[in-house]
Amino acid sequence: MWYYVKNLEYPVNLNKCKDLNMAKLLITQYGGPDGELSAALRYLDQRYTMPTGKSKGLLTDIGTDAPIT
Repeated sequence: MWYYVKNLEYPVNLNKCKDLNMAKLLITQYGGPDGELSAALRYLDQRYTMPTGKSKGLLTDIGTDAPIT
């Protein structure tokens, strides 16, 4: 069951914050080669090569469990 609430865990004000290093770290975490989005997409891509329904379901659960906000 999914319960979706559209709010940020940590509120961000881009007008007051000038920390460019933190912005780079966040972008790397979400979109870099070792980021959350890349890992989720790898799991979802691998599910199509799995031989059994259980393994497909497992990779789907892992790939969609990554919290992308």
